[in-house]
Amino acid sequence: MSRWYQRGRGSSLSGGSSSATLRSVVRLRSRLVFLYPVCAKIVWVAVAQDHGKCPVTKEELSMDDIVLVKTNKVVRPRPLQAASIPGLLGIFQNEWDALMLSNFALEQQLHTARQELSHALYQHDAACRVIARLKKERDESRALLALAERQIPASMAGVAPAAVVSNGKRAMEDEIGPDGKKIRPGINPVMIDELTECNTMLSAQRKKRQVPPSLASIDELERYTQISSHPLHKTNKPGILSMDIHPSKDIVATGGIDTNAVLFDRTSGQILCTLAGHSKKITTLKFVPRDELVVTGSADKTVRIWQGGEEGNYSCIHTLKDHTAEVEAVTVHATQKYFVTAAKDNTWCFYDISTGSCLSQVGEASGQEGYTSASFHPDGLILGTGTTEAVVKIWDVKTQSNVAKFEGHAGPVTAMSFSENGYFLATAALDGVKLWDLRKLRNFRTFSPYDSDTPTNSVEFDFSGTYLAVAGSDIRVYQVANVKTEWNLIKTLPDLSGTGKVTSAKFGTDAKYIAVGSMDRNLRIFGPPGDDQMDDDAKPSAE
Repeated sequence: MSRWYQRGRGSSLSGGSSSATLRSVVRLRSRLVFLYPVCAKIVWVAVAQDHGKCPVTKEELSMDDIVLVKTNKVVRPRPLQAASIPGLLGIFQNEWDALMLSNFALEQQLHTARQELSHALYQHDAACRVIARLKKERDESRALLALAERQIPASMAGVAPAAVVSNGKRAMEDEIGPDGKKIRPGINPVMIDELTECNTMLSAQRKKRQVPPSLASIDELERYTQISSHPLHKTNKPGILSMDIHPSKDIVATGGIDTNAVLFDRTSGQILCTLAGHSKKITTLKFVPRDELVVTGSADKTVRIWQGGEEGNYSCIHTLKDHTAEVEAVTVHATQKYFVTAAKDNTWCFYDISTGSCLSQVGEASGQEGYTSASFHPDGLILGTGTTEAVVKIWDVKTQSNVAKFEGHAGPVTAMSFSENGYFLATAALDGVKLWDLRKLRNFRTFSPYDSDTPTNSVEFDFSGTYLAVAGSDIRVYQVANVKTEWNLIKTLPDLSGTGKVTSAKFGTDAKYIAVGSMDRNLRIFGPPGDDQMDDDAKPSAE
């Protein structure tokens, strides 16, 4: 073949041997093409006879399934370019170019496929996130629904007898009576029995209660100083107006001018949750430890009940709109099933916590003053309220009737606190703090720690009834005595906010620390030196 190919490059083939060689080659190729289908048939016949199955599909194969494929016997002539080396190089060049173009097209298709795959993966990830969020919201909704289903039957059983009118239909809260006021179910006999039973039990326990040995001593209180400061609220709207401390957990709740309530873990020094939903400043808030609830009142005339979740988040489960003016006070009953709100519309409302329903709304027809403070007696059958007209009113919760009035303050009564012994009531106003003896219904002592232009904004007994904290332009701690014995000033803590207005002061468990809120955005903790819970560099901030 080499000689024949080399001869082909020169002049035409000559000689008998050359012609015979060429004819032999042509005949050989023709025979190979002719023999190919014959060989294929022989192979398939052998497969069918020996195995009886197709080697490709593994299906049954018989002699009748074999079909002879006829092929064209004409040999395709070699192109003219393949007869020389330059022609072959040209063919190879064209094939190379075609191969490169095909490779480039494949790379472009691969790049496009990668982009589409990346976009699809991003869409899949976003869809997974949305699905996860929806599942979380669904689970939270189911949990709230289950909680409501458990609480509604018990509350409806007690409310039903008092919520039926003469025509046999149940009176709804939104129905208006002949006097133009909303019809309220009222506090029914079942609830009154529950309140009375709680009062009897707590009164019996109080007589046996002693001062806990873990209570901070006077010497420890005298050494109190600021041990930490935590910026919890926004800088553009500073000011902490209200505060409460969880009785069994070291968690402090603050309500601010920035319309937010912040739950702060003092032990870890971290913000647990921010309750956002009110449209105006939060004037009051309280913990309800039994069901992990927080009740907030605001200048937007609404009260919100927040339910704690498993992950520490709180969600609003009730928004109450029974008041027509700023809500100034929230106080929780000792049963932790009911609470009272007081507002500047000169009414106070008695609520069922589980349903968020207003059972009774009490307001006097005469007088233009509104309520600025409120507090339950530790036994739960007495409610104290302070008014804008400097009057302290004492109410019988069972009958919702005013049973006593204390006069003598100057300016609105900004705060009040009952002593745990059940005998004393401390009230604060522009002229200072007055102490009232509930047994004889008289004022037996007055503190005037500040000048006539500086109101006293907060007054608070500790849980043991041993100490009294007063807050105005600073914080003063007094030792509680009796009616005849002098109440000594133990410690004066300065206002470190620079605003000159301390709005709230609360004792921690066993008076081991004092939490202070003022008109800047910082929560300050006062306690024994060296009792810092966190470094100053790690303070949380709410911008």
